[in-house]
Amino acid sequence: MPTNPTNSPKKSPPDYSYMRYASMATQMLAIIGLGVWGGVKLDAYLGLKVSVFTLVLSLLSVAAAIYLSIKDFIKKK
Repeated sequence: MPTNPTNSPKKSPPDYSYMRYASMATQMLAIIGLGVWGGVKLDAYLGLKVSVFTLVLSLLSVAAAIYLSIKDFIKKK
């Protein structure tokens, strides 16, 4: 019967699951930020008085970020 020469229990690899959630948050921030930035630039380019594209693109980017986060959350390892 082989013995462990150091008589210490085997260590399991570290759990980096927090990195998964940190990357999801960064991805959400980037998607929403790009959507709002694109909406502001498009409204300025078209010279609109009402920020229509900012509103629409920000809502679409929030929906896309939530969709991708949920899809990523339920994905198996």
